[in-house]
Amino acid sequence: MFSKDTYIRRRKELGKLVGNGLIIIFGNNESPCNYPANAYYPFRQDSSFLYYFGQKRDGLVGVIDADTGKEWFIGDDIDIEDIVWYGSVDTIADMAAQVGVEQTAPMAQLKTLCDQAVKHGQKVHFLPPYRHDTKIQIMDLLGIHPSKQKEAASMELILSVVKMRSVKEEQEIEELERASLIGYKMHTTAMELTRPGVTEKYIGGQVNGIAYSYGAMPSFATIFTQHGEILHGNPSMAELEDGRLALCDCGAETINHYCSDHTRTYPVNGRFTQKQMEIYSIVEACHDYVLEVARPGVKYMDVHLAVCRLMTDRLKELGLMQGDTDAAVEAGAHALFLPHGLGHMMGMDVHDMEGLDQRYVGFDAETQPRLDQFGTNALRMGRRLEKGFVVTDEPGIYFIPDLIDDWRSRGLHKDFLCYDKIELYKDFGGIRIEDDVLITDDGCRFIGNELIPYKPKEMEDFMANAI
Repeated sequence: MFSKDTYIRRRKELGKLVGNGLIIIFGNNESPCNYPANAYYPFRQDSSFLYYFGQKRDGLVGVIDADTGKEWFIGDDIDIEDIVWYGSVDTIADMAAQVGVEQTAPMAQLKTLCDQAVKHGQKVHFLPPYRHDTKIQIMDLLGIHPSKQKEAASMELILSVVKMRSVKEEQEIEELERASLIGYKMHTTAMELTRPGVTEKYIGGQVNGIAYSYGAMPSFATIFTQHGEILHGNPSMAELEDGRLALCDCGAETINHYCSDHTRTYPVNGRFTQKQMEIYSIVEACHDYVLEVARPGVKYMDVHLAVCRLMTDRLKELGLMQGDTDAAVEAGAHALFLPHGLGHMMGMDVHDMEGLDQRYVGFDAETQPRLDQFGTNALRMGRRLEKGFVVTDEPGIYFIPDLIDDWRSRGLHKDFLCYDKIELYKDFGGIRIEDDVLITDDGCRFIGNELIPYKPKEMEDFMANAI
């Protein structure tokens, strides 16, 4: 946790931004895995609850009366039987005091607070729920059916939370740096272990173990695969093969729940072929180009499109694309190779605040997501950058056989795509390079004091020395 004053300040600012009404921030409950007493581990608290109320225990709710400034920390103390199994824990009153909340109440009293608010004409603000037990609780408290709760969620609260959590405080940046350091250890471990004959599952398991061993956890399900063309390819029992590329996309979440997210792609045998190097150099150039153009005031949508134009120019040099670059990108022809966006917000969630709806997190009234075009519709971040934003920079080039066949059969973008040449790459796989970028006063920089090797010679030398 951060200091008590941090949470007091954040809640006070949230109340001012929302303006009026009763704000309810739901924490998470334990989630059973395969039977009630066997919950998913480790327990993960809701990020917005962590941001404003700091505590990690299950079964908690925070309440702020924006009209009066009163606050409540709500939850039930555990009983002696729980203590026998899990040990003694802080009381609800202790936890409330640690984050500067004066009033506490058992969970049963939350219904009374909601009823009183409704009776006096106060709006009850809540964020879009994503867990079914929370949806049932909201239905019990406010009578709103789960199917209607996303629409009933408070827009004032959503926009206020997004405004506050988007700009990272210095102490948050320090936590993100810690997450990046663990991510460095995860990725370099994967590089050291990668060689023909080792299974994807083995390396994925070792990578996850690094995160847990540093008091953290993986920030998302680790991707380690020889099929880099599968964007979210989880590790399989397949053995790594000589001549293939391995793609590792993983990150750590610190004990204070701040995340890293990096991707590296490298040859299983430690040496790039000429064909692999040609494609890799394009992705590398696109990755590095972000550092030149991303700065406060620039729309990340424009950074994304600038990278797409650079990629198209370079693919034309290899004979994989043709025609006018601007027209090709405008038409979305490049999305055959890059069917996702350049990046997303980073913070306490690896896709930061995505549960609040990407239209409000990555976009705003000025910039709206383009949902009518394949590829661009997967861009999660498009609005103007501000100092303190942390975003991912993750260009990639993928040769997806089914997608190539589908587009070719329909004659899509045949004026821009050189299908005969593309056919020769259908067994290539995919390449992605990803780092986390902090927007600074007049530009940007990578998060992390130790950058995971990504220059081809650096990676080849690192892997050679690891054998």
